[in-house]
Amino acid sequence: MMAMSRLHQYANPMRFARLSKSLLPWVGALTILLLGIGLYWGLVASPADYQQKDSVRIMYIHVPAAWMTLFVYVNMAIASAVGLIWRHPLADIAAKSCAPIGAGFTLIALVTGALWGQPMWGTWWEWGDARLVSVLVMFFLYLGYMALWQAYDEPTKASRAAAILALVGVVNVPIIHFSVEWWNTLHQTASVLKIGGPSIDASMLWPLLIMALGFTAYFVVLLLWRMRAEILARRIHVLMMQKASA
Repeated sequence: MMAMSRLHQYANPMRFARLSKSLLPWVGALTILLLGIGLYWGLVASPADYQQKDSVRIMYIHVPAAWMTLFVYVNMAIASAVGLIWRHPLADIAAKSCAPIGAGFTLIALVTGALWGQPMWGTWWEWGDARLVSVLVMFFLYLGYMALWQAYDEPTKASRAAAILALVGVVNVPIIHFSVEWWNTLHQTASVLKIGGPSIDASMLWPLLIMALGFTAYFVVLLLWRMRAEILARRIHVLMMQKASA
């Protein structure tokens, strides 16, 4: 009960708008700092791989984008569940705001993966690779979620249908994560989050982690910005409806 009480303290959209306005400059500055350091370290200062040569530098974009594909979807699903069960007024806005961001990260992961795969595997795409196909399915889940929001004129029905799709689609998250262990794929097994510690050298691990933090901060910036825009759009819609009825 106390947790729900604290949750509803931030349910007021205008209170959230004021809080997010004060946070955006700080998170934006942190994003620029992290991405600046990560890009220089990863694309310039880090060593080339002894096998992949300089093409390994695609990793510093591809891997964080792939991580964010799952991270954003999990956040979207959690927000959808909160909105569906507890009718939290900001939960649907948060979930709706996550979808285009997650789709963008997924598209980056797919494109950079193809660019990396061509010199490494000799092909841009392989339909037999479980991870490639499951990430593509994730991209379509994001698109389907956004399409459901546009398919209904009634926001309540749209949010409910989209939330159900988001929750059903959660099953794809472990499929993507464990696909390299469950099936034979072109992708290698985990080299960062694994039992016994990372197998990647520290000279490559640190810029990779900084880029991951930078992508996460960028997600927060986009999420806050999109939520503020959605709150403003809904407020304008209400005012227009009131003016029309008057």
